Amino acid sequence: MTTPGSDFVPRTAVVTGGDSGIGRAVAVALAGGGLDVGVTYNRDREGAEATVGEIRALGRSGFSAHMDLTDLPGAPFAVDSLASELGGVDVLVNCSGTGTATSFLDLDYDSWRTVLSVDVDGAFLCGQHAARLMVEQGRGGRIVNVTSVHEHLPKVGAAPYCAAKAGLGGLTQVMAIELAQYGITVNSVAPGEISTPMTGQTDENNPRPGVPLGRTGDAREIASVVAFLAGPTSSYMTGASLVVDGGMALMGPQAVQFVKDDAWRSV
Repeated sequence: MTTPGSDFVPRTAVVTGGDSGIGRAVAVALAGGGLDVGVTYNRDREGAEATVGEIRALGRSGFSAHMDLTDLPGAPFAVDSLASELGGVDVLVNCSGTGTATSFLDLDYDSWRTVLSVDVDGAFLCGQHAARLMVEQGRGGRIVNVTSVHEHLPKVGAAPYCAAKAGLGGLTQVMAIELAQYGITVNSVAPGEISTPMTGQTDENNPRPGVPLGRTGDAREIASVVAFLAGPTSSYMTGASLVVDGGMALMGPQAVQFVKDDAWRSV
């Protein structure tokens, strides 16, 4: 029996949070691979249009749509709108995200819920909208959830972010086993510290002596992994979490040796 999607070749993609950073890099990488791409944005319409311009400069169709993932459950209909403009959706990449830098004891409920809404509730609904369209199309698909190294590791001051990313990692695995029968694979990519506007940095690499590779990552380095998972050559991968962090997650034992005071306990 031929497995649905075993001969999958993507033609269209929707990337949430495609106005800057990792989302923009992913959208451009997918367009460079021959896909027509729609991107969503929340506040930065100009940034989204700049991404669309890069997509079109590569000879592919590009579109943008507003989506505020604190306005649920309605906002993810933007995925359906973009799919309509693209003529379908073969790939969904959930890049939209937000976080906090507040200690657990000082964290208020509204801030907690905002992060959970954007980072996990929004990804759930966008994934559901896209998956339903993929099932209806009947040719398989790819869903890639951009989580974080904090899907696996804690960080002081990031309680809702870590909870959301760990939750999205678990959701990824459930989606993977339930959607496999339709030829849809679902994986996550877990970046370390990447130089993006969200981290308050430019796209240039910054020195990080505590990371084995010695620097922050570039958004294009994450995009290349997402593009692999979105393409036909990843056909036997599903439910995986690919950590792309320069070796950051390996450094726990070394921290015990070299951290000399309690400054790490503060946000």
